[in-house]
Amino acid sequence: MFDLIREISQTIKNNKLRTALTGLAVAWGIFMLIVLLGAARGVVNSFQDQASTSSVNSIRLWSGTTSMPYKGYRDGRWIRLHQKDMGAIEKEVGAAKEVAISTTVSGHSIVGPKDFITAGIDAVYPDVARSQRITDIKGRFINQKDISDLRRTIVLHRENAALLFGDADKALGQEVKVANLSWKVVGVYEHRWRKGTFVPYTTYKAISGVDGYVDEMTVRVDGIASETEAEAAEEQIRSVLARRHEFDPTDPNAVWIWNQFANYLRQGQAMVYLNLAVWVIGILTLLTGIVGVSNIMFVSVRERIHEIGIRRAIGAKPKSIIIQILAESVAITALFGYIGLVAGMAVLQVLNLFLGDAQGFSNPTVDISIAVQVTVALIVAGAIAGLFPAIKATKVKPVEALRDE
Repeated sequence: MFDLIREISQTIKNNKLRTALTGLAVAWGIFMLIVLLGAARGVVNSFQDQASTSSVNSIRLWSGTTSMPYKGYRDGRWIRLHQKDMGAIEKEVGAAKEVAISTTVSGHSIVGPKDFITAGIDAVYPDVARSQRITDIKGRFINQKDISDLRRTIVLHRENAALLFGDADKALGQEVKVANLSWKVVGVYEHRWRKGTFVPYTTYKAISGVDGYVDEMTVRVDGIASETEAEAAEEQIRSVLARRHEFDPTDPNAVWIWNQFANYLRQGQAMVYLNLAVWVIGILTLLTGIVGVSNIMFVSVRERIHEIGIRRAIGAKPKSIIIQILAESVAITALFGYIGLVAGMAVLQVLNLFLGDAQGFSNPTVDISIAVQVTVALIVAGAIAGLFPAIKATKVKPVEALRDE
């Protein structure tokens, strides 16, 4: 083993410039592979973070304006979603398991013991917490009892609770004033980008006298496993609403629909293609370095043909020659490959420091599994680079080698 290590180091010392230039190509290939993989991971992480802020198995609906005439109605008619649409969708759409509605009313003052804020009030049904991934850190969200009993309960974002009460931990069970009425704080929540204030839809409807129209509706769907099934559920929902509100079921503008599940599947497939493309580009870049290493080993075999001939003449087996050449190739590839690996990891850390929380680019780093994969790729690449020179070395005939000039 020590003799093998000494021979490898001697080969590198005797060909410093050539080894360095070829090793630079290997290091650059690994560097680009790591940076590309890290950048791809940043995009994938951002996609997963966005998916985690709302339920992916849901379809969200908003009121729209017709773009087609239908049954004597002219186009340009405003179609407003209504509270009664909930029951129809739950009854007629097989995949629909629960429907949540919400409407936002702006301009309300929320007054607490320490301060007040002017913000919109979201009058909602309980499933909004599930569909929008509202995470309670204190207390609970609006529940069905609040809806049925018309309770004056309210759920605050952590930052708003801290502003109104001086400390978010003190808000739970206390009261705030909204529309000159007292509302009991039953929950404090955290969310990545939502900071709304939630109250029961039925309570707000009774107090304000709104006529049952809503701004947004979220349909939770179950039993869907493909994009085709998700789009079929979307079309069923559109057909139900088209019949109830009398608009053309093929009109895409009458009701705005965001099919989160279908969108999630499409984006997930895109992430798979992105990772595949990154690996292909990175490996092709690495191949340029492998070719260089292979050329170095061919030259090394040529320069050491006398030595190989002598070793063969005194009884060295072809296996030992192959092991030596492959070991030298793997050593050169691994040495410069790890230089590229460390440099790539360092660059990703810098990118993470400055761009780690940017929109569409989250935590662009690689984990230990990627490092293991790259290590395996290095070993395989080094072995491939030395394979053909090693085979050539075993074909050297001792007599011809000793006679060769």
